[in-house]
Amino acid sequence: MPGPYRYTSPPAPRSATGTAAAVYAQSATDFGIAHPVPLVALSSAPELLAPVWALMRESLIAGSGSRTDRELVASGVSLANRCPFCVQAHAVLLHANGDHELGTAVVQDTRPRDERAARLLDWGRATRVPGSPLLAPAPFARTDLASSVGTALSFHFINRIVSALTKDRLLPGGGAKFQAVRSLASRSMTEVVRAEHAPGASLPLLDAPGAGPAWAAGTTVGPAYDALRTAATKGAGLLDDGDLALVQETVAQWDGTHPPAGWAGLPDRGDRPGARLAVLAALAPYRITDQDVAAWKVPPFTDHCLVHLIAYGAFAAVDRIESALPVEALLSADDAAV
Repeated sequence: MPGPYRYTSPPAPRSATGTAAAVYAQSATDFGIAHPVPLVALSSAPELLAPVWALMRESLIAGSGSRTDRELVASGVSLANRCPFCVQAHAVLLHANGDHELGTAVVQDTRPRDERAARLLDWGRATRVPGSPLLAPAPFARTDLASSVGTALSFHFINRIVSALTKDRLLPGGGAKFQAVRSLASRSMTEVVRAEHAPGASLPLLDAPGAGPAWAAGTTVGPAYDALRTAATKGAGLLDDGDLALVQETVAQWDGTHPPAGWAGLPDRGDRPGARLAVLAALAPYRITDQDVAAWKVPPFTDHCLVHLIAYGAFAAVDRIESALPVEALLSADDAAV
């Protein structure tokens, strides 16, 4: 289909049936966009749609605490991951929520005057660095831990999907620089962004998820995260044992930095194209090239396979970040840290 997609031809959303159609319907009512670019980019592998949507919905949209706080966390993540599309999207959502000064600070990558807002943005950025000492104490209440961490991890995944599989631009012609343009783009979403959304509505779309990790215990974020972990890691089956071990070892050693131009650890395109794509999806998805995709995407591999491989790489980074969270420090946080 035409649009901001590269490397795959996603099915037209109007042709969606079953769970995929239900995801798009919920997105229209709860997110204000019927066919968000990240979801459509994944739709060649429709089994990924519900888990990705569920984690975003249950954390960013229906999570506890302030929507402004969660948008700032997502913005910090997107800035750290160098995802212009997502940075612009969160700036628009902040404008839709009435946070015009914060929307401008995000899109211009400047520090907000409000110190608490700046701390939330910094916390979101810091999540890119596995085990960063800047993550604790957290700039939010313990009761908002699941929604804040879930939002961060959701967008670590979504940023990578967008950077790998789309043309990575929301507002054309440099329009994101102008507050009037961003505000205009946000107007149709204001009512939805400011509304209260009940937790749990996305969970019936999932296939028997587990309870999820300790930081999300007792919340709807936990099953959503577990479902995404299950769905995304299925892409590991597209790699042979040697390539899989190489990807896992490379990601396990990652310290959160952006790889240098002369990246000696990047697998060779000619010898290990699958491992190369997965590693790039994890650590530098904006550096995936036409040549990288063409070297791997040959029969029997299809759009469905490519989306699963990119999703596997993206989640490998998410898993590295999540597994290094200072969970005990975060779980012991209280309102005094806010």
